Amino acid sequence: MKLGLLLTSGSPRDEIETAKRAEEAGFNSVYTVDFFASNALVRLSAIAAVTEKIRVGTGIANTFTRSPMVLASAALDIDAISGGRLNLGLGTGLQRMNEDWFAVPYGKPVTKVKELIALLREVFATTGLGFKWEGEAWNVKIPAYMRGGGARQIPIWLAAVNRGMIAAAGTVADGMVGHPVHSRKWHEEVTLPILEETVEKVGRPKDTCPIYPHLITAIHPDRDKAIVDAKRQIGFSFSVEQYHSILDIHGARDVGKACRAHLATYDFNAMGECIPDDLVDQIAIACTPDEAPDRLKQWSHLTPEPMIFLPSIGVPAEHQAEYLQQALELPGRVGG
Repeated sequence: MKLGLLLTSGSPRDEIETAKRAEEAGFNSVYTVDFFASNALVRLSAIAAVTEKIRVGTGIANTFTRSPMVLASAALDIDAISGGRLNLGLGTGLQRMNEDWFAVPYGKPVTKVKELIALLREVFATTGLGFKWEGEAWNVKIPAYMRGGGARQIPIWLAAVNRGMIAAAGTVADGMVGHPVHSRKWHEEVTLPILEETVEKVGRPKDTCPIYPHLITAIHPDRDKAIVDAKRQIGFSFSVEQYHSILDIHGARDVGKACRAHLATYDFNAMGECIPDDLVDQIAIACTPDEAPDRLKQWSHLTPEPMIFLPSIGVPAEHQAEYLQQALELPGRVGG
């Protein structure tokens, strides 16, 4: 099984060092993430410069907070720096994130992101003189545009939580980035059927849009500790109401409501206590090192390459380092 690693330490320098360690450990890929205080593309460019063979990607980069050409030029630069190793993972984010955090309009996210991906592919394919795009969301006119050295169709993945964006991924993306609280049951009963239907509808090859999930992974000799830390991470995510639809197929909408009730006080322990054990088993890898390979196999029919996502909510820095060390041993354990 191939493995990817999400870099979420918070420190750019730490993430650069972790990426180098992941390459040495045998990971297939590493991914940076955008947040209000971190820039995935800036961090990834540094990682691309100090690694040699590991694939580098954004898992995910915000779409509407950058103009299409800013996003395109950054992707082309990182791909060139890395020698053609970039996977470009994009996400629209929530309306609140776009408007409150970054002061940009949200609009119709599904419509806009489908146009954006088409626009990016057009830029990536442009090797002559000039670029022009006339669309519903964007109009671009650069008569003198040129990019020397040839171009590559950089793989574009689209993050999706609910049904509309999943269908958009199946229609236009090269892969779908799953949310950390997507369960196996959700992917089996919702994600895969929608992807299969939309891919067939638009006439794309059957396996053209694989799932790349953010897989919460807490591996520790003390299984109970691993489960508690995974629960905190899951509970924090379910404090966001937009993700409660995932709970419907488990008959557990009340779990999301209970997690959200603790958001005002940021009581991570209480959020974690709202998560039942069977939901942890569906969503996360929370186990001892010896159990990890078999637990990962439970995801093998859903994804060619999960992104290992280490818990951080309510986890002290020294314990986060323990989880990272256990994760770095995973490729050797599973033959990644």
